[in-house]
Amino acid sequence: MSQNLYIVPYDFTPVGDAAIRYALHLAKNVKAEILVLHLASSKPEGQKAIDRLDAVIDRFEKPYGVELTKLVRVGSIFEDLGKIAKSEGAQLVIMGTHGSSGMQRLLGSNAMKVITGADTPFLVVQKDTPLNEIKNIVVPIDLTKESLQVTNIAGDIASMFKAKIHVIGEKHNDELLSQQMKNRVLIVKNQYDDRNIDCHVELIKSGGSYQKKILSYTKEKSIDFIAIAYHSESLLPQFDTFAQTLITNDQKLPCMVLNSKLASALYF
Repeated sequence: MSQNLYIVPYDFTPVGDAAIRYALHLAKNVKAEILVLHLASSKPEGQKAIDRLDAVIDRFEKPYGVELTKLVRVGSIFEDLGKIAKSEGAQLVIMGTHGSSGMQRLLGSNAMKVITGADTPFLVVQKDTPLNEIKNIVVPIDLTKESLQVTNIAGDIASMFKAKIHVIGEKHNDELLSQQMKNRVLIVKNQYDDRNIDCHVELIKSGGSYQKKILSYTKEKSIDFIAIAYHSESLLPQFDTFAQTLITNDQKLPCMVLNSKLASALYF
């Protein structure tokens, strides 16, 4: 492909508008096409959506080099979004999450259900997610190899925005586990150093909720962007509170989620 492709699932709600705005904000740093995708419940509904999408696209100012296009398909966001993203060769799905209305009720748990059905990275935003320049990115990791799979794509975002990456992990009381975690964050830091990406590593105190400590860190360090790998072994992964808490964070920060179990070759 000659340019990046971002897909925005759109449901004619303010949250869908927020996702388009953030896609345009992200794409202004690269040559990109943003595909606004509406999944209709029937062919007649799909026909109605085509004209409505034209009006929606006309409302947005496009940065130079950014193309805004549309696609309407009959289908389910839970079953078909991941397939479409893969077939279209998308590098990223930028999706809004909200409460009781809109595209098949994309609450935090339902958003995770969509994400776990795809191997394309997701960037989840909320209605009031600020369009800040990305200066500081937090990448929380743990002792699983899956948690490291998000580091490459987080590095791509950092390179695009010339941002600093904060690699954090939890301290461990066990000496062996503690050393393993220290080694892990240093390996990631060395990889970022090789790419000339500004990187800070820090181990935070063990005990309590890891996601709450991550969110405390985001406030303390003025983080603009969260990047995580999702690798729950739960039979019902949509109930994983770790990822849900981060994508619906009170600061409204954008949260990139990579489904590490399905992830294949990722590139920007």
